[in-house]
Amino acid sequence: MSTQSTDKNIYKWASGDGEFRRKPSTFRNTISKEEGSLFTPEKDRYHLYISHACPWAHRTLLVRSLKGLQDIIGLSVVDYLMGPKGWKFSTSEATPGCIPDSLYNSEYARDLYFKANPEYDGRFTVPILWDKKLETIVNNESSEIIRIFNEAFDEFLPDHTNRVTYYPENLRKDIDQVNEWIYETINNGVYKSGFATTQQAYETNCVTLFKSLDRVEKILTEHEFLVGETFTEADIRLWTTIIRFDPVYHGHFKCNIKSIEKDYPNILRWTRQIYQLPHVKETVHMDHIKKHYYMSHVNINPTQVVPLGNGPDLANPIIKKSL
Repeated sequence: MSTQSTDKNIYKWASGDGEFRRKPSTFRNTISKEEGSLFTPEKDRYHLYISHACPWAHRTLLVRSLKGLQDIIGLSVVDYLMGPKGWKFSTSEATPGCIPDSLYNSEYARDLYFKANPEYDGRFTVPILWDKKLETIVNNESSEIIRIFNEAFDEFLPDHTNRVTYYPENLRKDIDQVNEWIYETINNGVYKSGFATTQQAYETNCVTLFKSLDRVEKILTEHEFLVGETFTEADIRLWTTIIRFDPVYHGHFKCNIKSIEKDYPNILRWTRQIYQLPHVKETVHMDHIKKHYYMSHVNINPTQVVPLGNGPDLANPIIKKSL
């Protein structure tokens, strides 16, 4: 076997052709009052496990915060450093920002998967939405968890939050269409670029990524948000990728054709606008974000040296749309 072939085998996230293909989530239940539902809305029945580093998990934390579900849905936060056994739990003293598993004192997120299904043989991902009553995983797909949080617990919320929806019925078709291409080419596109193990796979996905960022820039030149003038889940889903772009994806994942700060004034305006909404900036832990990517992906960054820059200052004043 050649050295080149041997080297590529260590990149377990890529297929034989060098392309990164994300496997689908396994637990896909919802929470509702519909007849026959195993999982019904209840206060303090469910617990959310996340990583501050992970953009997919960050979505769920963000909607939990925006909807005011902190007293309804419990929270645990894994360590930013991912090793051979996946996400681990640490104390807040050992790693500031972490919250240990208060339910079972688990050592790793994988322990929860085996508790839910001793025969489980899939990926050990976050977020995890856990049911304390049935002691199992409700859902581990971020796009579905944010929709659960968007409306399933409204009966327990005060009027100023239970009337807020990030998936309004009149915009659902447009939101779904935007989500589809943004997921494929940007949310997952940064990974398809960064985890590619052939030049062709990298270049194809990186070029596609920036074409879509150009498309987003054009939308935000004409509108305040991705779907007209309404802040929706489409914005939430993209935003957690964009705040990681300059500090991580631009360098670590080689997505360096352009940067958000220097080349996309309307994406930057939009990013700052969302960051400065109430309850948003508290969900951003840039130390976890940077340390996770640069220290966990040792095949990409074997020195584990973490860059100093945090990307654009999102607390700066918001500049109006650039035409």
